[in-house]
Amino acid sequence: MKFVSFTEWNNTEAIGIVRKDDKKVIAVKEIIHDFEYGENPMIKLIKCMNKDLLKTLKSASENFNKYPAYSIENIQILSPIRKPIHDIICVGVNYSDHLKEIEGNKLMDKNNSKKPVYFSKRAIEIIGLGDKIKARFNLDKYLDYEVELAIIIGKKGKDISVKKAKDYIFGYSIFNDISSRTIQKEHSQWYKGKSLDYYSAMGPCIVYKDDIKDIFNLEVKSILNEEVRQSSNTKYMIHDIYNLVSDISKGMTLEAGDIIATGTPGGVGMSFNPPKYMKSGDKIVCYIENIGELINFVE
Repeated sequence: MKFVSFTEWNNTEAIGIVRKDDKKVIAVKEIIHDFEYGENPMIKLIKCMNKDLLKTLKSASENFNKYPAYSIENIQILSPIRKPIHDIICVGVNYSDHLKEIEGNKLMDKNNSKKPVYFSKRAIEIIGLGDKIKARFNLDKYLDYEVELAIIIGKKGKDISVKKAKDYIFGYSIFNDISSRTIQKEHSQWYKGKSLDYYSAMGPCIVYKDDIKDIFNLEVKSILNEEVRQSSNTKYMIHDIYNLVSDISKGMTLEAGDIIATGTPGGVGMSFNPPKYMKSGDKIVCYIENIGELINFVE
């Protein structure tokens, strides 16, 4: 199943499930009439998820015509989680091709790939499909893209074993870790260069974990103005998703709705000679197989 956040006719944020052809959406409230969205609908759904609810939603997704549905072109798709409950947990230098391309780069030379590289990314609001990246070129003209597989945590846990990691995952999405490279380079930590307002994009949906057959073999791409910039596969991750969930949770509690961005493959703008950054008017497409396309425009 694909879960989306969207704006209904009365401008309230709603959540729904997407038909297999990606053309229709059923609001969760049409399936479960007493479900109250609250301030953060997707987080609430994740926290409420259990076997019975999952069974009900799956049945609805398989019997779409029994419910009133929105045409996808008549609603605005939002980031699945617009207001994250915590800073986004990010993994740096986690693809073998990206590690190779940044060797000798002073921005990245602290990496030791034997252990994951972690940093956090502040996001007061995560932008979604079709939204504009409100670039702060007055602060930094070197605006970069990073397509990443995002893990959405499904329940609270700590000291999670690798074997149990999947039990704590709700699903997966596409994340664009938009980065200000000059600001990132100016500071010994990456936090500031990663955390300007609206420099996080996610979507177009969250795919439930069991609906991706092989999470370790998904095509990953970014395309800037029709030019393929990144083209890789999750099989080239240095630290796979289950090991990441386990390692992050050692002594540190993960909660339902937490977002883990698992790193970007080779082909980021700063890796070219000369570098090839985003500029105003650009269209950036982030694609991950079995999830979809996250499209944004630089303002």
